[in-house]
Amino acid sequence: MKNFKNLLFVALLFVSAAVLGQTKITGKVVDETNQPLPGASVVVKGTTNGTSTDFDGNFVLKTNKSSGTVVVSFIGYKSMEVSFSSAKTNLGTIKLAEDSGVLDEIVVTATSFAIDRKTPVAVSTIKATDIERKLGSQEFPEILKSTPGVYATKSGGGFGDGRINLRGFNSENVAVMINGVPVNDMENGRVYWSNWAGLSDVTSAMQVQRGLGAAKVAVPSIGGTINILSKTSDVEKGGNIIAATGNDGYQKYGFTLSTGLMDNGLAATVSFAKISGEGYVDGTQFNGFNYFINFSKELNDNHKLSFTSFGAPQRHGQRQNRSTISTYRNAESGIRFNPDWGYKNGQVTHIEDNFYHKSQTSLNHYWTISDVTSLSTAAYVSYGTGGGGGTAGTNRDLFNVRLGGSDQPVDLDNIVNINKANGALGSEAILRASRNDHEWYGVLSTFKTEITDEISLIAGLDWRTYTGKHFREVTDLLGGQYFLDVDSRGNPNNVNNPNAPLRVGDKMGYNNDGKVGWLGFFGQVEYATEDFDAFISTSLQRSSYQRIDYFQYDLSTQAGRDLATTDKVKLNGYSIKGGANYRLDDVQNVFANIGYFERPANFDAVFQNFNNEDVNPNAENEKIFSLELGYGVRGEKFAANINLYRTEWNDRTFTRGVSADPSIPGSEDFTANLTGVNALHQGVEFDFTYRPTDNLNFTGMLSLGDWRWNNDLIDQPLFDENQNQRGTISLPIDGLRVSDAAQTTAALGMLYKFWDRTSITFDYNYFADLYSQINVLDYASSGPITTRPGDTWKAPNYSTVDASLRHGFKFGNFDTTVTFRVNNLLDTEYIADALNAADPLVWFGFGRTFSLDVKIKF
Repeated sequence: MKNFKNLLFVALLFVSAAVLGQTKITGKVVDETNQPLPGASVVVKGTTNGTSTDFDGNFVLKTNKSSGTVVVSFIGYKSMEVSFSSAKTNLGTIKLAEDSGVLDEIVVTATSFAIDRKTPVAVSTIKATDIERKLGSQEFPEILKSTPGVYATKSGGGFGDGRINLRGFNSENVAVMINGVPVNDMENGRVYWSNWAGLSDVTSAMQVQRGLGAAKVAVPSIGGTINILSKTSDVEKGGNIIAATGNDGYQKYGFTLSTGLMDNGLAATVSFAKISGEGYVDGTQFNGFNYFINFSKELNDNHKLSFTSFGAPQRHGQRQNRSTISTYRNAESGIRFNPDWGYKNGQVTHIEDNFYHKSQTSLNHYWTISDVTSLSTAAYVSYGTGGGGGTAGTNRDLFNVRLGGSDQPVDLDNIVNINKANGALGSEAILRASRNDHEWYGVLSTFKTEITDEISLIAGLDWRTYTGKHFREVTDLLGGQYFLDVDSRGNPNNVNNPNAPLRVGDKMGYNNDGKVGWLGFFGQVEYATEDFDAFISTSLQRSSYQRIDYFQYDLSTQAGRDLATTDKVKLNGYSIKGGANYRLDDVQNVFANIGYFERPANFDAVFQNFNNEDVNPNAENEKIFSLELGYGVRGEKFAANINLYRTEWNDRTFTRGVSADPSIPGSEDFTANLTGVNALHQGVEFDFTYRPTDNLNFTGMLSLGDWRWNNDLIDQPLFDENQNQRGTISLPIDGLRVSDAAQTTAALGMLYKFWDRTSITFDYNYFADLYSQINVLDYASSGPITTRPGDTWKAPNYSTVDASLRHGFKFGNFDTTVTFRVNNLLDTEYIADALNAADPLVWFGFGRTFSLDVKIKF
């Protein structure tokens, strides 16, 4: 026992000496605009001892050396060496300069960002400077169109109506996260980019992870993850003023103000912008505002709070209905033709429009528990209010009466006169809005600890609760005294009288709530050495769905009230995935990942028939298996990646809208609720960067996909626009190509810097194998499948060229940057979206557009 005590005493001496001999180095890494650089590498020179900066660019590094040098590096920036000593352990703010001699990529560890040559996923990242240089007046998703596996379009061409597909999967199956917080609709998974129109002003980095990705949330997405990292509060006092103009009346004005990091540890940044325009497409005028607020407070060395709130309230006209190619050819305005607007009393009136305000507010707490353990928690809330416009009435053919030929605006004054003449009979045709308000609360908490120098554990909680309020309301009686709702669901204030007169603001058609609960747990073990990184992770998820209907049941009786609210339907999901990355040498690496997960069916698959009787409590989980292999090379002047992927998706559920054919009087919109769909998505992706000189950079990519449906669909329900089931259909689609996204894409870009702050860019993009979206009515069979059609209509291959000129200079004492951007420089005519197997209904892409942006910093 005495010998044991002596040994213990000696061991304690050694441990104490090691602890006392350790130096704790701290600091913060920012870029030239004083924005934090999360994921920057900080390594003691001559050793492998290092760390990465956190979400706000801060780092803590322990070393046994009492003095020496740390090397701070970040992909796309010049490395910097900073000396430390026992008298100088706080290195303060380290500002890295952009470097044209290395890859333009950001590597971020926070908020599920992937790290280059470390995280075993296929990834592409865009910096804020590239967003400013390339976006112009495009839709925000279009900044990613030169990324492998991505297809992004403007859809109908209204402000914010852009959409994005990733490896053939639409937005319902691509996770979009803002500062680590998911934003996909909780009921159907969709993302409406008009809600986030202001993000381009405050984005510091945007990363696309294809496939399973590295997002640390319960149950991953299928196609991939888009991570958007917003700016936080600047560490220096100042701000900027922005102004922009462009084609078709595009105007944008805004400012950003920052207090800088004050002595009390508080920093605040506020950003605001106003945007408006006539729209490239006829009848798509828009008006909106963007706001962003961030407050950050360093409570002490171990605790930091960050409060962020942003949103983009807007209203814009839409083009919801496609037209035939011949219609555009014969239209006076050509590819700008839009059938969904008109004039009333001499004023532009949008028949189809969108108005929405979705705010997101979060409170983030960062807790450094110890040198090896941390906990980050985000509590967030999102409120949404608004919807989309359309028509209703017993005589909607009146909307086909135009001010001249069939390519002219709708004569709404004609409808006003008819409705006025009806007097007490009410309006024959009106304008209405389909509303989708919501309240969303959530908590996302991630715990990380280093078990050993090589092994780390990450675990977390993902909790969400969501209530979506769906109803249709009267917005314009078009001259009439009231509107008689002939739909059997009637008026909520007079359930037993479906013909109750409705006035502006009254609900009609349907009125129900969808309640979604979500509780997930995830855990991940990571193993990292100097040359090898690997992980294995798993997650568990429970979703609960509940439906409350205010129209279909007599709420004046107990029996009706009982039927109006369903029991909660609870479904479970899980995932397991793993991957590894091996750095063969200083320039080469290989990686692989594999995963299987089951995702609970969505809300519509549980309540298939839009009522409370036909509930499917045992809805099939969607089953996804994914495999990916990759190889990368990182040279001084050349870098490249090649990825092979295969994703099997069984028992998929999705809702396919079938738009009314404007050429058929009285036709109406339909909805097909499709379940049990199987698909196989596989392909190869290649991208590269080549810098022959410090001033010249080339980028390129090639993406080859083979995406097909793997089964026929039997007895799928079909609904009208008021959610009434109109029967069932069967679809013979086995072996057909997945539609609605180009399966072959390529890009080639060039950036040339004349001087440090003056540059020109050219971007060439090529798109092929774009098949028109399946109109289920084209393939529908009311009985057994007897014929098997071929693939849908294939759009002509097309290519576009974009260019920008950027120049920075001093305007007095102010740092000024001017960016001139031209999209579709050669004015190429192309079809970007199509519907129907024969004589397709299409949307043409935009012709040549331009924008001029000025930013003045102070």
